[in-house]
Amino acid sequence: MMKKHWLRWAIVVPVLIILIFITLGPRLLNGKPNVDAEAAVLMDMHTGELLMDVNGDKPMPSANMSKLMTELLVLEDIRAGRLGWNDEVRISRYASTVGGVNLSLRYGERMTVSELFQSMVVYSANDAAVALAERSAGSESAFVKRMNEKAAQIGLSPDSRFSNASGAGQSELGPNHPKDIRGETKMTASDTAKLASYLITSHPEILRTSSRTQMELKDKGIYISNTNWMLPSLAGPYSYAGTDGLKAGYTSDAGYCFTGTAEQHGKRLVAVVLGAPSKEERFAQTRKLFDYGFSLSASFPMRLQNLVKLASH
Repeated sequence: MMKKHWLRWAIVVPVLIILIFITLGPRLLNGKPNVDAEAAVLMDMHTGELLMDVNGDKPMPSANMSKLMTELLVLEDIRAGRLGWNDEVRISRYASTVGGVNLSLRYGERMTVSELFQSMVVYSANDAAVALAERSAGSESAFVKRMNEKAAQIGLSPDSRFSNASGAGQSELGPNHPKDIRGETKMTASDTAKLASYLITSHPEILRTSSRTQMELKDKGIYISNTNWMLPSLAGPYSYAGTDGLKAGYTSDAGYCFTGTAEQHGKRLVAVVLGAPSKEERFAQTRKLFDYGFSLSASFPMRLQNLVKLASH
């Protein structure tokens, strides 16, 4: 009788354990990765849930991540008819001397809104961002005011404050920057993910531009390449299936940063990595986040295999 009792439990207990793993959620079978960065978050864009959160509420210098807000406001201006893609923009002395990543635009040169926008999205050009901000709002300081107003409107925390349109550090603004453009933009990783999600939801066309591997500046006779090494079309060591945006950046204060988005099997994730130790690691750490996020919706055998794989390390 005792043997039958123990035999029954020997069968029932493993079955119960399996049922618990299935019903309580896949995260029990997916170990969260260790992320080598100052801050990182992973968001399920359809639910808004943060699947990973490492210092996500810590305000930090965020380099080019602030250009996501610049892109949002320019797209809103286009939709409202305040700007046209073929409108010409005269490059100011300030825009022509801003440092960091830039197109080496010349004072008085003219480029279209379309050329500047694509350069800002694909190449993260600081001079293009400044020129667009000045064309949109009359001055960069007026544009920055709009940036912060929009941040409050879409629910970003007060910890995220924009100081300029480009995300450039104070030392990169150049000798001709207006005196009222000062200080360092700071954002939290969770706010950055929220901003990226809002941008994609409100203007999904941004992904057509952010997924381009390169663009041609015809008047200059040059091609500029996308700084997002995770794009599948680049076919490099950091390429990741389903990736189609959004923004990579670096300043000496912020370190190496990246906001990426990828979609697989109808599930879209947004990952933010701030303060990674190298340009390569910002993509390697994002890969960890994507692997984890997409594995949560994988089949039970795949989740079990993932757990065994993690345990072996």
